[in-house]
This record gives sequence, C-alpha cells and structure tokens, in this order.
Amino acid sequence: MDTNQPAEQTIQQPLPGLFGTKIPSVAAFVVGILLFFMPFIDIKCNDASLQKVNGAELATGFHIKGPGGDNSLLDSFDEGFGNDRKKANNKPEKKDPNMFALAALLFGAAGLLLSLLNNHKAGGVGALLTGTVAGLALIGLMIDIKDDLGKETMSKDPNISISVEFTAWFYLTVVLFLLAAFFGYKRMKEGK
Repeated sequence: MDTNQPAEQTIQQPLPGLFGTKIPSVAAFVVGILLFFMPFIDIKCNDASLQKVNGAELATGFHIKGPGGDNSLLDSFDEGFGNDRKKANNKPEKKDPNMFALAALLFGAAGLLLSLLNNHKAGGVGALLTGTVAGLALIGLMIDIKDDLGKETMSKDPNISISVEFTAWFYLTVVLFLLAAFFGYKRMKEGK
C-alpha cells in the first residue's frame, strides 16, 4: 500500500439551517391547533359581551347562551346563522358546525402530520399546501360569519345591535397557519 497517496476526500453536504428542518412548521401547526381552544369570536349585544366561542366550538357546533332565561336578544344572531330556534323547552339550539372552521382544523391537523415526515420535499409541500388552505379557511370563516350576521341584523330592531368581534386568538391562528405554510416552503427549498 502506497502511503504517499492523498487520503480519499469525502464531499459533505452542508447541513440545512433551521428552516430546512421540520421544527418550525411542526411548532406553528401545534400552536395553531391548540389555539382552537381559545376564544375566536365574542358575541356582543349593544357592546356588552354575551358569549365567547372558541374555534373548536365553531368547528363542532355550539349552544348560544342567553342572558338569564330569556334568549330574545339572540334571536337575530340565531337567524344570522340560518337557524331558527325552537323555544319548546327553553333550551337553546345547538348551532351547526361552521364548515370553514372545521376545514381549517382538519387541514391544520393534516399539515401537522405531513410536517412530521422526514422527506424534505413531501413534508415541505404538505405543510405549504395545508397551511395555506387552513389560513384561507379561517379567513373564509370570518367573511362567512360577518356576511351571515350582517344580512339578518339589518332588518331587526334598531335599538338592539348584535355584533361579532374576532379575538386576537383568531388572528394569531391565521398568522400561525400561514407561517407554517411559509416554513414548509423554506423547508422544501432548503431540502433540495
């Protein structure tokens, strides 16, 4: 064996930066999904808060609680969601799940699972697509609720103003899902 020959050189691939890993997109999806348990909307009557509804309740359906035993203030809100309340037993009707909220939650969960893949391209593309769709679904939720409520409350009693305000938790969830999509894009690009 000749000892004068140079040692065989190995070419090392540079390690990906933080964006080339699954950590940022997984973290963004996890926090975004957990925020579904925080209040997303605040139902108000004449600037007085009546009820706060979290994202999971929007995705699975929820009961509207009225002040005391009389729910007459919320009749226009009920109709704004397209449901007529039946007062046969004085129990508020359960509101149907909002399809936009349900889609955002399901795409967020799918994005989390896809982000956990070790394949940079599949994990990155999966996070990019699902994060984008989840963020857009939440924006669709906001437009849908504002549109439904606006149609019905315009013709009601002018002394009663029912409004829905979206909380900071809602906006943070939108940002996190869109950030998860961005992190998926960066992972896909750096993983090549």
